[in-house]
Amino acid sequence: MAEPGRLPELLAEYADVEQALADPAVHADQSRARTLGRRFAELAPIKAAASELDTARGDLAAAQELAAEDPAFAAEADDVANRITELEQRLRELLLPKDPNDSKDVILEIKAGEGGDESALFAGDLLRMYLRYAERRGWATETLDEELTDLGGVKSATIAVRARKADDAVWSRLKYEGGVHRVQRVPATESQGRIHTSAAGVLVLPEAEEVDIDIDPNDLRIDVFRSSGPGGQSVNTTDSAVRITHIPTGTVVSMQNEKSQLQNREAGLRVLRARLLAAAQEEAAAAAADARRSQVRTVDRSERVRTYNFPENRISDHRVGFKAYNLDQVLDGALDDVIDALARADVEALLTGADGQ
Repeated sequence: MAEPGRLPELLAEYADVEQALADPAVHADQSRARTLGRRFAELAPIKAAASELDTARGDLAAAQELAAEDPAFAAEADDVANRITELEQRLRELLLPKDPNDSKDVILEIKAGEGGDESALFAGDLLRMYLRYAERRGWATETLDEELTDLGGVKSATIAVRARKADDAVWSRLKYEGGVHRVQRVPATESQGRIHTSAAGVLVLPEAEEVDIDIDPNDLRIDVFRSSGPGGQSVNTTDSAVRITHIPTGTVVSMQNEKSQLQNREAGLRVLRARLLAAAQEEAAAAAADARRSQVRTVDRSERVRTYNFPENRISDHRVGFKAYNLDQVLDGALDDVIDALARADVEALLTGADGQ
């Protein structure tokens, strides 16, 4: 079994967290209670699997004793032994190293790419897909920034996706969505019926808490300007749009969705913290050259990750060879099958790495 030495430590932590959550004083601090609740949700499956495995091993010993006296019990002993093998594999997977961001919420950015109006319309389709997926999962969404085109497409959009329950891990599901998404279809503006190919980019960032990233106000340059709508026309007569530049890294975030300069500033800082956290984690991962890197998790964001083929109603994920013919349902938020395939590939890569150590 992978990392058996970790199990007693994690079971002891489970008991400590369970005890802490039973203390009413803990719930007076909502931030701490939320953190403990998330950790409890992460540890609960390990505790359940370990308990079930202990019970099954006791059942096997009893069944083997009975089988020694009466061969009629041999089949029952075999069934219990097979169950133990399944439980050991399940526990082995649960004990694999976790992505430290799995329990975090997400900042998701969608940008139109090559393809002009058609790319912006596709970016709008992707935005709706993620909003519908979040709705299906029971997650809360908040539009931080959105720039539309005259045809109703999306030049760029930034949304926050948050879990409503402690055991909902938003990053653990949406982290696979980053990359270039390609669409093949006949655009509404195409009079000859020809299939066009265009693309949109998706960037997924774990949302950073203020304690994760400490930003020195002296490192920020904040400029204000007037918001613009489709076609560049002004939609606001005041300088409410905000551009934040993090001087040490050159990271720039612009927000203009809200009418209030203060709201745009707060939204911009949320996105800036998420980008800086992602950059710091990528730098740390690169420095740890001997650390195992999952093919799925570290895929180059510039690569094409998925194709949406409208004429064939087909969705194809090129990282794991996933293919399905329910594109209409996927665009309505039925993303779980493709995300499950990516998550399984991630676990298999982790198991292979653990076996090779």
